[in-house]
Amino acid sequence: MKTIKIPPLPAVLLAIISVQGGAAIAKGLFPLLGAAGTASVRIGFSAIILLAVYRPNLKQLSLQQWKTVSAYGLSLGAMNLIFYLAIKRIPLGLGVTLEFIGPLLLAVLGSKRAIDFLWVLLAAIGIACIAPWNEKGADLLGMFLALLAGAFWAGYIVLGGRISKLMDGGQAVAIGMVFASVVVLPFGIAGGILNHFSPTMLFSGIALALLSSAIPFTLEINALRKIPARTFSILMSLEPAVAAICGLLFLNEILSFHEWLAVALVIIASAGATLTKGKRNL
Repeated sequence: MKTIKIPPLPAVLLAIISVQGGAAIAKGLFPLLGAAGTASVRIGFSAIILLAVYRPNLKQLSLQQWKTVSAYGLSLGAMNLIFYLAIKRIPLGLGVTLEFIGPLLLAVLGSKRAIDFLWVLLAAIGIACIAPWNEKGADLLGMFLALLAGAFWAGYIVLGGRISKLMDGGQAVAIGMVFASVVVLPFGIAGGILNHFSPTMLFSGIALALLSSAIPFTLEINALRKIPARTFSILMSLEPAVAAICGLLFLNEILSFHEWLAVALVIIASAGATLTKGKRNL
């Protein structure tokens, strides 16, 4: 039986759709499991699947590897938990849009180039478009949580870069998911997730783990072997738009003109920051 090989560009797009489709499905479970409970199901099953696939040899890890991978996993867990708490209060598309501010600021951090200040300004205008200046604005706490999740995302990126130099990427993600579970599971248990254990929850957890972790991770790793990192990052800038579309299709979350404008501005800022960063590194 031949293995299906997906070209790199469609693979990245499929990975984005998988992640955001999984997030939309996860939000649909909030009424039953709550945000923390849904995050627990996703992270817990992801850890089990990735451990089974990569089977990391824990005995061979050095103290430095343990320190870095634990910090990486804790950031991953906090990022996911806080993001789910955010999209409980605001639409999925806006949550992903605001979360993207973290990686964007990381990309331009320390830069003195005028063009990079433009990207920050565009992102700031995007935030202003959805700020609660009146009763039609987005929920303030939800916005804050999404921005906080973006800060943890930036930390996750930095730590991910460090851990990639110390150990195999697949094993790092598998072990990191275990530490992420340590962050998330207590909140899920406190929220009564064990009271909802059923075959339906089991199926939902496995589906979320596959859509949000296993499938996109595999697609992205294969794509990165064939396309430049800059091209990959530009494609990933489409995530807010895909999230907004998934929110519309699966959750009936209709964004206003100003909210779509915010999504567009952050996408432009993120792609622009990636392009100019690439030029600086040449």
